[in-house]
Amino acid sequence: MTDDNRTPSAQHDDAAAVVPTAEAPRTVVIPPDIQMVTLLGPRDELLRTMERAFPRLQIHVRGNEFHLEGPDADIAVVEDLLTELLTIIDAGQPLNRDAVERSIGMLQNKTRERPADVLTMNIVSSRGRTIRPKTLGQKQYVDAIDKNTIVFGIGPAGTGKTYLAMAKAVAALQAKEVNRIILTRPAVEAGERLGFLPGTLNDKIDPYLRPLYDALHDMVDPDSIPRLMASGTVEVAPLAYMRGRTLNDAFIILDEAQNTSAEQMKMFLTRLGFGSKMVVTGDVTQVDLPGGTQSGLRVVQDILGDVDDVHFAQLNAQDVVRHRLVSHIVEAYGKWDARSGQAHRGPQSSRPRRTGGDSA
Repeated sequence: MTDDNRTPSAQHDDAAAVVPTAEAPRTVVIPPDIQMVTLLGPRDELLRTMERAFPRLQIHVRGNEFHLEGPDADIAVVEDLLTELLTIIDAGQPLNRDAVERSIGMLQNKTRERPADVLTMNIVSSRGRTIRPKTLGQKQYVDAIDKNTIVFGIGPAGTGKTYLAMAKAVAALQAKEVNRIILTRPAVEAGERLGFLPGTLNDKIDPYLRPLYDALHDMVDPDSIPRLMASGTVEVAPLAYMRGRTLNDAFIILDEAQNTSAEQMKMFLTRLGFGSKMVVTGDVTQVDLPGGTQSGLRVVQDILGDVDDVHFAQLNAQDVVRHRLVSHIVEAYGKWDARSGQAHRGPQSSRPRRTGGDSA
């Protein structure tokens, strides 16, 4: 939003008009058809969120006017923020604290994408619920899936890697861009522990595939899932079942890819057939492979980083969309890992190299 002479009668696309005053403070007039409670939140929760984000700024609301006093840079961000929030409201999406905080972050970081474009992007709707990206990183990840045949979504827990990939798969199936969805995961504990689980082989691998079923149930009518699986339209299977197949006209998702070996990753990627799209998701900080086994996800970027139509989307703690504590936990563990690695390397760099390997 710019400081010009527009009034509340300006076209609604401009959302909020800035009325210059004789002094440094500025006033933003909200269009009269907007209910202020939708912008301020219950008990002014969203207003308090803005105040916490801009402690040097005084924000006063009178009627349908925001009065802003403080540093010009902060005022400019809040003016832009109000325009973005009104655009989100116009799109029929309710505001919450998370949306306001993420919008502020994008505006402060001067991202190319507008917060409203990120937060109003619909992927798929089911039973009155719409699935959409909630962060800039997530939107870039979803855009990459649209533009590339193979996409790697790499990042910590809670960043929506698998969930958004599943939403894109369902959307592609509904649009008839593919004929089937194939969901797969490595069953890392494929030996002793699986053997002790009761039931048939399918019963034993079911716990490893359960997260994929859970995401699928959020996006497809649960009553239709058995029919879709019986017809082969949706297939959920362990990675070992992919060997020897060519997967045409399919949207294929490999989850928990950090638990694949380099050989398994190559086997999976070479299953790609005509008219298909692949999304590979994983977290390289949570490898459960036996000691000495190299993670296929850790080396694949070095191998395929320069291959056309293959994209690597890196998500981080800012893209975590679970409880806000989760992002803090991810960041804290990342800092701890960095400190631990530095402490481990530091003393060794000052000592002669030992031929017998590092001591425990």
